Amino acid sequence: MILAIPYENGEVFQHFGKSKEFQLFEIENGVIQAERILSNEGSGHSALADLLGKQGVTVLLCGGIGDGAKQALSQWGIRVFAGVQGEVKQVTQDYLADRLVVTEGATCNHHHEHHEGEEHSCHGDSCCH
Repeated sequence: MILAIPYENGEVFQHFGKSKEFQLFEIENGVIQAERILSNEGSGHSALADLLGKQGVTVLLCGGIGDGAKQALSQWGIRVFAGVQGEVKQVTQDYLADRLVVTEGATCNHHHEHHEGEEHSCHGDSCCH
C-alpha cells in the first residue's frame, strides 16, 4: 500500500487542491517500509489525482477536499480520508493503528478565498471511503 498525505512543514496541509508536496509512505503488513516527499508538478485536483495515481497511491489522508477532487482520485482507485489534521508521521501511525480521527465538514467550499490566518471554510461530508 502507498499512503499519501498533503504536506507542509511537517503537518497535514489543509487544502488538497493547493498542495505543493505530498509525503508518501510505502506500507507493508502495517509497517512503514519507506517514505519520501513528492513535489507537485501541476495544478488543480485533476493534475494532483494523476500525479498520485501514477505513483501507485492507494490511500490519501488529507484535510479539506472538494467533490471534484474526490471523484478524480476515485477514478484512480484511491481511498480518501478527509478532515485529517496534525503532524504527518503521527497521523500515519494513527491510521495504521486504526485510530485516525477525521473532522466533520471536510469538503472544501471553492466559493471562498482562504488567506493566511483565516479559518478554512468547508462544508458537508467528513470523508469519502
